[in-house]
Amino acid sequence: MKHHFGDSLDRSNRHWTIVPNRERYAYQIVNLPPGDDATAKIVTVGRQDQDWQRILSMPALEELTLHQPDAKQLRAIKELSQLQRLRITHARPKSIEFLGGLAKLEELVLEYVSGFSDLSPLAVLPRLRSLHMENLRKVSDYSGLAGAPSLRSLSIYGTLDWKQPITDFSFLAYLAKLEMLALWQVNTKAPYPALLPLTQLKRLKRVRIPDDIFASEEYALLQVALPKVEGTQWDACTRYAYSHLSLPEDDPRAALSDATIRAGHPEVRLLYDGRREIADPSSEWFLFLGKGAGRAKCTHPEAEAKCQAFQDRFNQMKTEAKKRLQSMESG
Repeated sequence: MKHHFGDSLDRSNRHWTIVPNRERYAYQIVNLPPGDDATAKIVTVGRQDQDWQRILSMPALEELTLHQPDAKQLRAIKELSQLQRLRITHARPKSIEFLGGLAKLEELVLEYVSGFSDLSPLAVLPRLRSLHMENLRKVSDYSGLAGAPSLRSLSIYGTLDWKQPITDFSFLAYLAKLEMLALWQVNTKAPYPALLPLTQLKRLKRVRIPDDIFASEEYALLQVALPKVEGTQWDACTRYAYSHLSLPEDDPRAALSDATIRAGHPEVRLLYDGRREIADPSSEWFLFLGKGAGRAKCTHPEAEAKCQAFQDRFNQMKTEAKKRLQSMESG
């Protein structure tokens, strides 16, 4: 039943209370004594669980994980009207209409759930405030989410081996209460300014968007339009090391405490096993902001000049973005 998903939910703003993926196994129904059914609040169930129907008579159940559920288990969800948190992983329902009756649902995670393409059943959930979707193979049109009344945190993820397609981002303009947006391993063919709908979100406080999945102009637009939103101030040119070296024992930083390293030496990596590493100078590159924007080897004699040239181009993109926004406001 186990899989090795990490916990990719942004818990910094208390949008999520569902247990992390690694903790779900502690709540497997096979380990829950029948005598605890009346008080159980969190349960994990899979298709191999013969007595899974016990969840239908658990009055205190608030959180459910369905891992590789069968069709009967998915259909039964509609009977759990008291659910507040739900995670579904590795399932292939043709529709998610069975979620439409969960009036108390506040947090929903869909991981590797394919077979359906219509997200509109989620837009009618009155209390849904946090939604994480990862690797939804048949979903590309997210307009079904438009108008979700309580949605505050939204994350759309692909995976390292497959980018999640998004037709366009127009649906975002209709999520009036959205405070946090995270995108990772996504792909869109929508032309610039594809991310313009984000500028209409008055309550947006934070975004988590990698610096290499959209055209440079998109990042320039967000920097100009959303200067106070956390996560929008990307550097036009970032120094990045593709490999690292062990910190020499005679290096003064080797004698510093972990706390001191974390506070004042970001160039030193602290590994889980206690080792310390620094960037290998021969592997360092300057990466330019934006998909396909290019890079320059740090040791190249013209590296600094190339960075400055890109910074100048990026500043011009910001100027053009500002003109576009001003034109829209006056129009």
